[in-house]
Amino acid sequence: MRRGLPADAFDGRPHIAIANTASDLTPCNAHLDEVARSVANGVYEAGGIPLDLPVVSLGETQVRPTAMLWRNMAAMATEEMLRANPIDGVVLLGGCDKTIPALLMAACSVDLPAVVVPGGPMLTGTFRGVPLGCGTDVWKLSEEVRAGTLSERAFLDSESSMIRSKGHCNTMGTASTMGLLAEVLGMTLPGIAGIPAADSRLLAASHATGVLAVDLVNRDHRPSAVLTRGSFHNAIVALAALGGSTNAVVHLLAIAGRAGIDLTLDDFDRIGAEVPLLVDLQPAGRFLMEDFHRAGGLHAVLAQVADRLDPAAITVTGRPLVEPLPAAQVWDAEVIRSRAEPLQPHAGIAVLRGNLAPDGAVIKPAAASPHLLRHRGPAVVFDSVEDLHARLDDPALDITADSVIVLRGCGPKGYPGMPEVANTPIPAKLLAEGVRDMVRICDGRMSGTAYGTVVLHVSPEAAADGPLSRVRTGDMIVLDVPARTLHVEADLDTRDPSPEFLAALARPKRGWERLYVDTVRQADTGADLDFLLGASGDKVPRESH
Repeated sequence: MRRGLPADAFDGRPHIAIANTASDLTPCNAHLDEVARSVANGVYEAGGIPLDLPVVSLGETQVRPTAMLWRNMAAMATEEMLRANPIDGVVLLGGCDKTIPALLMAACSVDLPAVVVPGGPMLTGTFRGVPLGCGTDVWKLSEEVRAGTLSERAFLDSESSMIRSKGHCNTMGTASTMGLLAEVLGMTLPGIAGIPAADSRLLAASHATGVLAVDLVNRDHRPSAVLTRGSFHNAIVALAALGGSTNAVVHLLAIAGRAGIDLTLDDFDRIGAEVPLLVDLQPAGRFLMEDFHRAGGLHAVLAQVADRLDPAAITVTGRPLVEPLPAAQVWDAEVIRSRAEPLQPHAGIAVLRGNLAPDGAVIKPAAASPHLLRHRGPAVVFDSVEDLHARLDDPALDITADSVIVLRGCGPKGYPGMPEVANTPIPAKLLAEGVRDMVRICDGRMSGTAYGTVVLHVSPEAAADGPLSRVRTGDMIVLDVPARTLHVEADLDTRDPSPEFLAALARPKRGWERLYVDTVRQADTGADLDFLLGASGDKVPRESH
């Protein structure tokens, strides 16, 4: 009533929350207030009442020590607000990397009728006539600055040139990947994922999503009816065909844990290993998300791998995910390849195991150097990010292109929060020799926009007494991606972790970080908090007065 709503707003019409992650401190999501207005118009058109609900927003480039530390908090806070408030359904507005995963985790745990609107990628920017990928070209050009082949002034000019519109990163990074996978999971209006943020068609689709949200409530169509094992099977197939971010592994595992779906790390290799890479996008290829959209988008890719999809999986519309695929067309065969001419024939996320990663580690072969996928070399160990920064560019550091950089203490508990630091810089003296990639191993993550022969998510992490904590400089590391193995030629059981490593671990005394470190699970299960697994439903048995 304080909002000026008429009496008939309370006559039984569906009240639809718009869970909005817009924030000036989350630049990728800053435009979501405009999207929310279109959603609200659609809700009104369909006879519902839209209710703006600001929720925790995570700006990947802004929050410290890492946005991943707060993903579970954002999911928990959103879940509780959706349950506590008198609403019938929710539209989830996300974009930047952790926001869509957190919103989906929350939606699964409360299980009200829900639908996602991905905020969309930014438009392509150019520098000196060359298209630039947000994130990916930052990594590339920053290495050129360190190598002395690009001035700092030119680097800053390139950075401002690549950010030319609203929206999230325009590479196939984590934000693009999770927006697309939200649709593959069935949790969006079909056809919305991948529409650029500045494209007016995003607002039209957002309006239609508002209409759909009211329909979901009227049909009592909940996430538990949409998200099945087949949905996650399809997401893994799409992840491989798209050349998507390794971060999707921990997010999909966490979402599945909330939805009660038995998904494991090995499923990613079993389902995705033989899927071809069909999308020629940075960081694994050449093009960007605006090109992807004009070339036919997600449906054109899914149509190419339709035989690998579970046809029984449905979307929030109640119809099969695969239903519109026969009509999909590829309009640019350079951007979206055919099955007959893939970018790579086998491109899924590879899961590695061995005495260095007994519970698994992952690598993205599509973003790695082919000649390094089988490699044996001596470890150069760094006990923390601070240790890495202090010694990496030391001319006296005993390191060659054949060495294996090992960075530890960067897992969920150790950092805390599992930051995107695994794609460590190449030592300056090797850059000067022309080296642009080498094998790197870490219990942390890397940005979905990054590239290189980087072994990630080593589980258990070093801080959880994983074998990585006992590796020493000079130990021979053997990586064999085709054989899916990662070994160290050393007897680790006879060693203790180094005092320097132990001293660098996070030991928070209070607040969210303390709760997180005490209860977070390992990367191979999705790095959710142990007490947040599963769902509690939307019922609240007691009133406030």
